[in-house]
Amino acid sequence: MTPEFKYQISDSELALTPSAKTKFAEVWKDVKDENIEAVRVYVTGGGCGGMTYGMTFTDRRTEFDVVKSEDTFDIYIDIFALNYLRGAKIDYEIKPSGNTFIFHNVFESTGGSGMCGGCGSAGGCG
Repeated sequence: MTPEFKYQISDSELALTPSAKTKFAEVWKDVKDENIEAVRVYVTGGGCGGMTYGMTFTDRRTEFDVVKSEDTFDIYIDIFALNYLRGAKIDYEIKPSGNTFIFHNVFESTGGSGMCGGCGSAGGCG
């Protein structure tokens, strides 16, 4: 049996701007599926473009997930993905080209764009 990994993410490891917290809370309020537990932040290999950062809803926490708890929602991040997110700040920006979550200060060696691949775009969580 694998022990449950219990770790809370601090603001110094992953911060949310006030606008991101507001948008997360707004999106979370609209979730109608009672099986959804949290928002999952993930990192995937982006090939030549570096890493890609995204978000989706999740119905379960794995033994490798760490948690960032906010007042009205939780964020789950796989501990390996957290290594690429340490020190990052998630912001929510309203732009003429479209509203989106932006990942600022992402792990420099990944070469990631910092653009969210899920939330704030069609089919995403916001």
